[in-house]
Amino acid sequence: MTMTPFDDAAVKIAEYLLQIKAVKLQPDQPFTWASGLKSPIYCDNRKTLSYPQIRTFIRQQFVNVINHHFAKPDVIAGVATGGIAQGALVAQDLGLPFVYVRSEAKKHGMTNMVEGEVEKGQNVVVIEDLISTAGSSMKAIEALRDRGCNVKGMLAIFTYGFEEAAINLKNANCTTYTLCDYDTLIEVALKQNYITENDLESLKQWKVDPFSWNK
Repeated sequence: MTMTPFDDAAVKIAEYLLQIKAVKLQPDQPFTWASGLKSPIYCDNRKTLSYPQIRTFIRQQFVNVINHHFAKPDVIAGVATGGIAQGALVAQDLGLPFVYVRSEAKKHGMTNMVEGEVEKGQNVVVIEDLISTAGSSMKAIEALRDRGCNVKGMLAIFTYGFEEAAINLKNANCTTYTLCDYDTLIEVALKQNYITENDLESLKQWKVDPFSWNK
């Protein structure tokens, strides 16, 4: 289950993402994802790292959520690649060790999937940049648990809010919080005239059934 804990912050982050074009909304000229899925939205949260004010705000919100919901974990883990820099910033702020989780184990050397020092029994909070189906998140959570870690939960900047992701994370028994979500983003986009009312309806339909949308 994904929850957006602070509504005011979610609106602010939506404004930032639209402002720097980290999120683009094009219902009339959809993007094609690597999976082949047609999408009216493209999200690249790595852009936020280029803007000190925005990356600081995001880091502060991550820290606020951790302090409110997870107390102080032993380790922060970033999910490659988008969660690495964000996770390192959070770990630095909290004065905690940092590790990151590869998308797959290395093919050579120590064949690690988790890079960095983590010990069995340690409490870990995972940092992602984006949740779509939660596939990469699930692999990271499993890799950390295989190392004997207690994954207390996961945080992400943004989620599309797909039911598949919610089911996957529920099955993984992983409490997840996102700083912003799709519903908040498109409402902010409408208020700021990034999109029209007709666009809004199309964007809502995509979230309900992305595989049949635009066919």
